[in-house]
Amino acid sequence: MALSILVSLCFFLLQASGQPFIGINYGQVANNLPPPSATAKLLQSTTIQKVRLYGADPALIKALGNTGIGIVIGASNGDVPSLASNPNSATQWVNSNVLPYYPASNIILITVGNEVLLSGDQNLISQLLPAMQNMQRALTAASLGGKVKVSTVHSMAVVSQSDPPSSGLFNPSFQDTMRALLQFQRDNGSPLAINPYPFFAYQSDPRPETLAFCLFQPNSGRVDSRNGIKYMNMFDAQVDAVRSALNAIGFKDIEILVAETGWPYQGDSNEVGPSVENARAYNGNLIAHLRSMAGTPLMPGKSVDTYIFALYDENLKPGPGSERSFGIFKPDLSMSYDVGLSKGSQTPQTPSKSPATPQLPKPAGGWCMPKSGVSDAQLQASLDYVCGQGLDCSPIQPGGACFEPNTVACHAAYAMNLYYQNSAKNSWNCDFSQTATITSQNPSYNGCTYPGGST
Repeated sequence: MALSILVSLCFFLLQASGQPFIGINYGQVANNLPPPSATAKLLQSTTIQKVRLYGADPALIKALGNTGIGIVIGASNGDVPSLASNPNSATQWVNSNVLPYYPASNIILITVGNEVLLSGDQNLISQLLPAMQNMQRALTAASLGGKVKVSTVHSMAVVSQSDPPSSGLFNPSFQDTMRALLQFQRDNGSPLAINPYPFFAYQSDPRPETLAFCLFQPNSGRVDSRNGIKYMNMFDAQVDAVRSALNAIGFKDIEILVAETGWPYQGDSNEVGPSVENARAYNGNLIAHLRSMAGTPLMPGKSVDTYIFALYDENLKPGPGSERSFGIFKPDLSMSYDVGLSKGSQTPQTPSKSPATPQLPKPAGGWCMPKSGVSDAQLQASLDYVCGQGLDCSPIQPGGACFEPNTVACHAAYAMNLYYQNSAKNSWNCDFSQTATITSQNPSYNGCTYPGGST
């Protein structure tokens, strides 16, 4: 099986403690959704630990009580004018949608409005900050200030310049509004929530190399001409463009939250990109990348909180067929495509060490190393794959004994060998799509020790 496909599949096969930086969106533009209790049970059967609601459905919030799942709830764009003009409206909103359920229902964030700046409604845009301020005051009055954060969600359209990522800038027409919103968020410790979609980037540039770049698959990468950084996937490039835009106007301390990202598994015949294979690859490789804790080039060593779109299909959404085909699960609770998301799915693909199946002779120990001439893209895919398996990659993370030299080649070498040493040590455990081989030469150096050796 090709390594890119393995990367797509294997990282959802992890059980253990779940994925604290992985959430999922629960849209309700549908008339065939399962009961809230069934949804709560479904989420508990997965490794997902956060869910974002677009509204504040009381039945859903209550059903998620005592599950430990973090809940993002939303005040709609239609709520913004009353929240802005009347502090009592915000108090009533919190009294109705938060206090009856908290803390049993683990509400962690309230989003006030969704892509308001993209609406073009200047009156609504001007009311957004006062609405957020009143919501924050209502939470503080209820002794929840700092416990439940307040933010709003933006389309990537707020970034007018994003290529290369280091040139990222907010749209000049939104600059003053963004500054005011971000100052509020800095004062209250809430994240900038953004919706990056490599899917749409591919639709606007449907070349094979762009698809590989968007799906985290092996590709030649794209070099940022301003700083020389090579990007290996569109997600990192989009997130770092937002990081650059924040830095450019003096908000280096604001955290980024990816409120939506996903890929449709089917669409209309004239749509480019939707397919089960692509959806599985994007979501699986995204999670693999996040689990590796590699971060982005401008924010290394940390994974951005990311909410995948979406839990279910929404059969009443308008627009092209893809809009109704983002669900990882069907309303009947079956999977749209199997990404091994359930806690009961098989454990990481580390082969059994049982002596009952010694089908081929084992090599005499040694170390697993990349072959010469392997591209950084292939090495990065292997690195993400191994570290997403739950193996201890801390030595190649910042501060680790093997972090320096800080290159993809060195980190991948350590990771490949780590995987091999934790497997049955058969020759195929050091294959990585024919990019690695077993050597008798110990690659350890200075304080960096590679596990392995003779058996």
